[in-house]
Amino acid sequence: MNNRIVLERVSAGYGAVTVLHDVSLEVREGELVALLGMNGNGKSTLLNCILGFVRPTSGRILMEWGGRVTDLTAMRPHDIVNLGIGAVPEGRRLVPTLSVEDNLSLAGGVRRGRGSPAETLAFCYETFPILRERRRQAAGTLSGGQQQMLAIARALMTAPRFMVVDEPSVGLAPIVVDQVIDAVKQLQTARGMTILMAEQSFFQAVEVAARAYVLSHGRIIRTVEQGRELADGEEIRRTMMGMA
Repeated sequence: MNNRIVLERVSAGYGAVTVLHDVSLEVREGELVALLGMNGNGKSTLLNCILGFVRPTSGRILMEWGGRVTDLTAMRPHDIVNLGIGAVPEGRRLVPTLSVEDNLSLAGGVRRGRGSPAETLAFCYETFPILRERRRQAAGTLSGGQQQMLAIARALMTAPRFMVVDEPSVGLAPIVVDQVIDAVKQLQTARGMTILMAEQSFFQAVEVAARAYVLSHGRIIRTVEQGRELADGEEIRRTMMGMA
């Protein structure tokens, strides 16, 4: 059995409003997969289904890992974290009055026997040297790009097998977007991290992802393989915006 996360025909929403419609996708161990779409098309809802914050109305979410199949569909968020699924939420949601290091140490306390927190902290500082320089600084005083790096490092402190990253480029200058997405890619290549990243930045995401799913009005409308279909990028971008 290959290690992977699988969504099988997942539908979900809020009250009487259905946001996702029969969404199926997979993320295999060691892959960086992008979920593309404009705001309001269901990207965050899909990630929150994986994390247990939104319960699907139909379909299944499975974690196939180490020869074991676990149904995440009705599990509670903290139990999902304990399985080794970490999250970088949209908007970062740091504790702004705490220092960089305190934010990281707080996250390191939720891990369950997956490596040493001290070793993971050292890895975070190696990956994001600016965080080591600013480790005594309050998180709320960092620049937007630095806060996004801290949010990624905080997720790493839970020692995840699989990580979901929600809109890492939101609110950042273009040059900083490139730096943050490159940092996400580095986690996949240098540490073998398995990542599902929701993004609006089509070209940057497709360049680093093994595969991208395009989500429009709560449905997967296209799958884009790395290095292919880039010539159709403007068409896909218009589709994402509901203009095609």
